[in-house]
Amino acid sequence: MAKAGVRVGLEVHQQLDTGKKLFCKCRPAETEEYTSRFTRKLRAAKGELGEVDAAALFERSKSKSITYYANPQSSCLVERDEEPPRGLDADARRTALIIASALGSKVFGEIYPMRKTVVDGSNTTGFQRTMLVSEGGGFDVGGVRVGIQSICLEEDAAKNLGDEGSARKFGLGRLGIPLVEIATEPFEAGSPGTREAALALGRILRSSKRVRRGLGSIRQDVNVSIKGGDTVVEVKGVQQLDQLEAVVEYEAKRQAGLLQISARLKESGWSPDKDGRHDVTGLFAACSSKIIKGAIKGGQRIFAARFAGMGGMFGYSPYEGIRLGRDVAELVRFFGLGGVFHSDELPNYGVTQQDVDALKKEIGAVDGDAFLLLACPEEMVGTVLDHVTSRIAHVKDSGIPADTRLATVDGQTRFLRPRPGAARMYPETDVPPVTVEQGELDGLKGEIPKPWDESIAELQERFGLNLQLAEQVFDSRYAALFEEIASGSKVSPTFVASSLCSTITSLEREGMDSGLLPDHEIKKAFELLGQGKIAKESVGIVFGSIMSGKAGTVEDAVAGLSMGVMDQASLRKAIERIVSDNAQLVANQKERAVGPLMGIAMKELRGKASGEEINRTLVSCIAKRLA
Repeated sequence: MAKAGVRVGLEVHQQLDTGKKLFCKCRPAETEEYTSRFTRKLRAAKGELGEVDAAALFERSKSKSITYYANPQSSCLVERDEEPPRGLDADARRTALIIASALGSKVFGEIYPMRKTVVDGSNTTGFQRTMLVSEGGGFDVGGVRVGIQSICLEEDAAKNLGDEGSARKFGLGRLGIPLVEIATEPFEAGSPGTREAALALGRILRSSKRVRRGLGSIRQDVNVSIKGGDTVVEVKGVQQLDQLEAVVEYEAKRQAGLLQISARLKESGWSPDKDGRHDVTGLFAACSSKIIKGAIKGGQRIFAARFAGMGGMFGYSPYEGIRLGRDVAELVRFFGLGGVFHSDELPNYGVTQQDVDALKKEIGAVDGDAFLLLACPEEMVGTVLDHVTSRIAHVKDSGIPADTRLATVDGQTRFLRPRPGAARMYPETDVPPVTVEQGELDGLKGEIPKPWDESIAELQERFGLNLQLAEQVFDSRYAALFEEIASGSKVSPTFVASSLCSTITSLEREGMDSGLLPDHEIKKAFELLGQGKIAKESVGIVFGSIMSGKAGTVEDAVAGLSMGVMDQASLRKAIERIVSDNAQLVANQKERAVGPLMGIAMKELRGKASGEEINRTLVSCIAKRLA
């Protein structure tokens, strides 16, 4: 990657574990239970520079109404924007200063809260409160220094619950949770690796023991630019570290492809069609395309736009999956429309050659021209096609549009909105500036966390873990719970660590919900194991029963699955019966019968005795029968 001139910069958003929101005393809670809802429409305000931000204008053009779902247990009038903020949380402020100090970042003597325009609905106010805490500093990754650009303290956004038609839904439980946003200086991809840099920064944050853990508590955005391109593209929402390298690789390929598309567009001499849009609904009334039929039946109109001299450009693919047609389709879909057909993919999808010939005649397209075919409400078509035309013009003139894009689960990216600029910021009038004295920073020096590699080494030494398991514990959301259980239990710390880091993860991969398994139930399972009331093999079964929703508590799971440790006499009797039932197998395979009979025994006795005890008893019973 470094040879290709790919540069990346990380933006890590880490929630702080204060137990409160940033500007009120509400407790953060991820709940799907909501007792009230209300609907708003947000508008874009001018920033400090007297201009309206491009990203805000784009979101406003989609004309979405926003429905908010609230629960009084996790939100109040502050989150509804019906009451002013109640002052900056002191614990969040303290944590932000400790993190800045740990990274060697220069804290400002006066910190000014600002409003960052956000009209996608994720904030009821139409803005996000944020404050620049410090600049500079850095951290080491494999002997390479990664610089820090800035550290901000801000409030988290509401949780997106999805769209319903022209309405977007958000839950207020997450809105206002304090977080730090740490932006790194750009560095060459691959030196260090993007994943390794994000992992190292995340570990520094976790070393403070002041940050939240678990799904959604930390998010990575990555800025990507390539040699030959003058634009930085921001990719948001990279949830898994393992995705980072794939996202950077795809985005670099996409940008390189756009530069090649730009060069071809310049050669084509394309310019916007003066005729604008053409309503061709009547022309396609008898079309056999199910997509077009469904759109017309749903009350939409069919519009076409001609692009002179652009024949072949929508389908031109310098790299697999990188096409101007795909870029335009992503833009159209973010207006809530199903998509768009372009001339390089027709006839297809039920649109015949006869339909294409009639359309070209209708809009005056000749050989060498291209066109788009769009199903759209009449009141939206002007806005949508204006954005499409501007997009193509930008690719032609500049190559790579300054986008904010969203990471997908398969490591690709898709269009989200134009990248915001300085126009989105303006002063916060409800929260006074924050003064930081040097004496306060000096007093925090004793709370700066030790280096993360020392914390991992301490876990190894204290609990007898190998390096891999110690790293897994340290990086997991169960780090504090592990230390609590392993410090006060007779159970092997290695088994506790493996259960928390491997068993629960394996159950999640099977589709089970770890959110149904609270910490106190995990502790209870290990308490029963330490007391000899359940076997080691029972722990995973109990977790699976609760995570699948079949049981609500450890007691329910143990009772429902008829678990409980068998005494030695009962275990031997059960094993002798299994050996007797498979006497012919024992006679044929002698001692080798242990393997197949172990599977039978474990299926029947799992959770009632340890695997070691079952194996030992089985060997004894087989030997006795062969004697």
